[in-house]
Formats: sequence, structure tokens, C-alpha cells
Amino acid sequence: MADNRAPAMARGPMGGPGRHRGSGEKAKDLGGTLRRLVSYARPHIAALVLALLFAVASVAFNVVGPDVLGRITTKLFEGLVAKVGGTGGIDFAWIGRTALFLLGLYLASAGCSAVQGILLTGVSQKVCYRLRSDIAERISQVPLGYFDDHSKGDVLSRITNDVDTLGASLNQSLSQMVTSVTQVVGVAAMMVSISPVMAGVTFLCLPLALVVVLVVVHFSQRYFVQQQRTLGAVNGIVEEDFAGQMVIQAFSRRQASVEEFDAANEGLYDSAWRSQFLSGLMQPLMNLVSNMGYVGVVVVGAGLAAAGTISIGDIQAFMQYVRNFTQPISQLANVGNMLQSMAAAAERVFEFLDAPVESEPEHPERPASRDGSVAFDDVVFGYKADEPVIRGLSFSADPGQTVAIVGPTGAGKSTLMKLMLRFYDVDGGRVRVDGLDVRRWSRPDLRGNFAMVLQDSWLFKGTVRENIRFGRLDATDEEVEEAARVARCDHFVNTLDGGYDFMVNEEGTNLSQGQRQLVTIARAVLADRPILILDEATSNVDTRTEVLIQEAMDRLMAGRTSFVVAHRLSTIRNADNILVMEHGDVVEQGTHRELLAKDGVYARLYNSQFEGCD
Repeated sequence: MADNRAPAMARGPMGGPGRHRGSGEKAKDLGGTLRRLVSYARPHIAALVLALLFAVASVAFNVVGPDVLGRITTKLFEGLVAKVGGTGGIDFAWIGRTALFLLGLYLASAGCSAVQGILLTGVSQKVCYRLRSDIAERISQVPLGYFDDHSKGDVLSRITNDVDTLGASLNQSLSQMVTSVTQVVGVAAMMVSISPVMAGVTFLCLPLALVVVLVVVHFSQRYFVQQQRTLGAVNGIVEEDFAGQMVIQAFSRRQASVEEFDAANEGLYDSAWRSQFLSGLMQPLMNLVSNMGYVGVVVVGAGLAAAGTISIGDIQAFMQYVRNFTQPISQLANVGNMLQSMAAAAERVFEFLDAPVESEPEHPERPASRDGSVAFDDVVFGYKADEPVIRGLSFSADPGQTVAIVGPTGAGKSTLMKLMLRFYDVDGGRVRVDGLDVRRWSRPDLRGNFAMVLQDSWLFKGTVRENIRFGRLDATDEEVEEAARVARCDHFVNTLDGGYDFMVNEEGTNLSQGQRQLVTIARAVLADRPILILDEATSNVDTRTEVLIQEAMDRLMAGRTSFVVAHRLSTIRNADNILVMEHGDVVEQGTHRELLAKDGVYARLYNSQFEGCD
């Protein structure tokens, strides 16, 4: 349906929505976003608790390992000293039993870790599944006006890239957060039990590590948010360029399109580079802090060993614990990075889920009878509040009448159709269908009265039969083929490879424009609804096919209230009522003969089609 208005938002230099935002943008509500994400995980609390228990068990088994290994080292050292002094030997039997016990600990740790990973992966994917379902449901609920301000590619990016980012980050961050915190606590307890002095030296590094994490998170968060937004903008350009590739090449705009994409891609590169660079600094900085603590422990440990207050095995175990202590702190820093990326993606997803939905009456009504009558009572409407497209429009269509709507481009013809179907609500007055204000209907019930054939034919990837059956999903094959015969497309369908089982591609480009139009007409025939909307339905077919379609339309419109938007006025001469629109107002109405006799706007439009003809 043609859109008779100016775009709601001008396209920026990089195209797509939101590109005017500065590079310093941060998440609007990080805490609120994370709390809302937790609400999505709440139904899986049992699996999360179980995963937590397995994570604690895995870390506990793993933390005990260095202590057992230290005892083996001490036993081996003591046995070696005794053997050299001639007072004994190495107890290989004890060492063997203890080594097998250590192997069992590590195997148990690995098993618990695997179970924990399976549980957390299941939870994260279920959360993503629910988010995708909610987005898909919201797409069908948001008003058409939402898509006037947001590109399709940006919405697509939210349901694919953002949800994928959220799922991957959620899985990894939950796992690392649980294991890292547990490991820090467990390792800290083991270090204190071995040597409180060396443990104190290690703990002195914690404030420095915390400062590193806070600084990096502070500077990198804004770029994670910008990265997700520019990714949506890039997807918008790609989707738009794919859809308009024929026009782009026909007007030699390939280079301009590439330059526009390069500009957006450069913005994505810049934000991605900055976010990854800053988050990448986390690991080397944490390693530096870790090594500083490691050196301090070595110095203090050497002094304690020389004084004979600590054993060789304890020193070895403690050195392992130092590494095991700083490693989870580094992982927690990584979790901070993942939480930033997850929050940025989740915020965009929730932003769409919070988009306004089409309002429905609290107690929808149904008319006493459905005869197909339509009336506009002093209707005022504008796509923008201060720019009315229709001003005080009134007319009525009786059941079974054919109403033609003509006028120059931008007069508001297609807008009338959108108001009837309640794609938009009027700003003043009312639209009545079967005597009932459309705002008192439920939308599905209201739209069940209408069948539509638009100028821009829409087909989906599937067979010709499936595309026709879209008009009524419970139709039999025989009913589908009968509808195709009425719409005069049966002949060309039978010439296709596979006939009605011919596979239409994603854009329907393996059918001609006229053939696509015929299939959509067959779809409307099959729907068999009391009100018919034809918006330039024959504009894309040749003259001979137009005659055939017009015959089919005459049969289709019999007994139905029909609204025909047409520029070729020769196709509407038999209409019961013709509305001539200019600037959102009906300036003339009547039959074809009556309007020609007035010698007004309609007569000028009609005669202009024959200018230059002898």
C-alpha cells in the first residue's frame, strides 16, 4: 500500500536509526536490565541451584588437590632425606595410594564441572528461547508506526545478534561467576590454613586488582553499548541494500551504497575495537598484579622455609594456591566484560519488548449483523500530530457497493484503507464497520472481514499452493485450485515446473511481477471475506491480463463491499460511487457519468489519460 506521508525520521549519514548518538553512550539502567534478566531465569531456579551445588563440589575437589600434592612432595622429600641419612627410605606405597586419591579428586571435579556446564547451558538457551518467543510475539503486536521509526534490519539484529550475544554471555558469565567466587573463597581458606603470613601478602594485591577491574569496566561499557547499536545499524543497511539491489544497480548507485556501508562499518569497527581493546587490557593487567603478589609470596616463603616454620610441600602447595587465587580474580574481571556485553544486548532486547502495543478494547464488541457496510464520520488523521493527512472526511459505503477512490499521489487514498483495518487509529471522528466503531472491535475480529490485494505483491518462500492457501489455511487443494481459476492464474501455474508445487523463492523473483499479482488475487478469492480492498491491484499486469483480471474481479466483488484504489480510471467506470480526493478531502463523489458531467477534478483526471491521442 502506498504511504502518503513524509518519512517519520530522516536517514542519517550512516543510515538506520540511532546513528546520531554519541560514542560516549552508556547503558541507561545496567542494574535494572540485569534484574529483569534475572526474572527470565527465575523459572529455572532449581536447575540454577543444582548447577551451583555442582560448581561448589567441582571447585572443592579441585582446591583440595594442591594440598594433597604438597603432602606427597613433603613425604617424598622426607623419605629422600631419610634414605640419604641411612635412617629410612621413600614410602612409595603411601605415595601411590595418595596419588590415586588425588586422581580421583580431579576426575570428580571434572565430572561435576561437566554437569554444571550442561545445566547452565540449558538454562541460558531456555532464557534465549523465551526472549525470542517474546520478541516474535511483540512484532505482531506493535503498531505499524513503530516500523516507521525503526529499520527492519535493526529489529532483525535484536532478535538474532543481540539474543545470541546475550545467550553466550549469560552461559559463560554464570559459569565463571559461580566457579570463580567459590574458588576464591576455597583457595583463600586453604592459604590461611597453610600460612596466615603468606596469605596476608597475597591478599594485599586484592585492592589493586579491584581498582584495575573498576577502571576498565568504566571505560569499556560505553563502547559495548555502541557496538550493539552500530551492529543493528549495519544490519539495517545490509537488509535494505539486498532488497533494493536491482534499483541500486539500475541507477548506478553501487559505489554510493558501498560508501554508505563503509561509513557504518567503520563505526562498528571503531566501537568493537575500543571495547575489545579495553576489555583485552584486563588480562595482562591482572597478570601483572598476580605476578607482583607471586614475587612477594616467594620472598616471604623463602624466609619462613629458612626459619624452618614451613615445610617444602606446604610452600609448593601455597605457590599453586597463589596461581589458583589470582586466576579466578582474572576470570571475575572477564565476567565483568561479559556482563557489559550482555547488558548492552539485553537492554536493546528489552527496549523492543517495551515498545507500545496495539491497544485493544477491554470488552470488545461484535455487530448485530455483518453486511459489509463502512462509514467515515468526520474523520481527522495524521501520521504526525501536527501534520494532518485527512481533515473532516465523511462518506459511507452500503453493503455490496463498489467504491472507487481516485486522486493524485499523496491525497490520502491508501490511508483510508489503513484506517479501516485499524493499522492506525483516527485522531478525530470515527470509522464504522457494520455500524460499529472499529475501536470497539478486537483487531483480529475486525480484520477477519477484509481481503486485500495490494500494488506491492507479497509472497513468501514456499510453493504456489501454500502462498494461495495463506488466504485461508484450512482450504483444501481443490479450493485452492478453484480460487486460482477464478483469478485467471491457473493457466500460468500449470506451465511452471511442478505446477502448484512450484517453489517460490524468498522475494518471489522467480515469478514475474504480473504473475505474483495474480497469485495474491487468488489468495483474496480464497479468503472469501465480505469486504474487499484492491489497491492498484491491476497496475503490474499487461492490458490483456488486466481484462481477464477485471472479469474475475467483477465476479469476486459481486455481493461484497469493495474499495478500489486506482490511477487508471478506465478500470473503475462501473463503480457505484467514486470518491475524488485531494489533500485528504473528498472534493467530488458520484458515478463515472455524473462526475464527467460536472467537468471538475475527476473529468480533468480522466481526460488527462488521453492527452496526446488523436
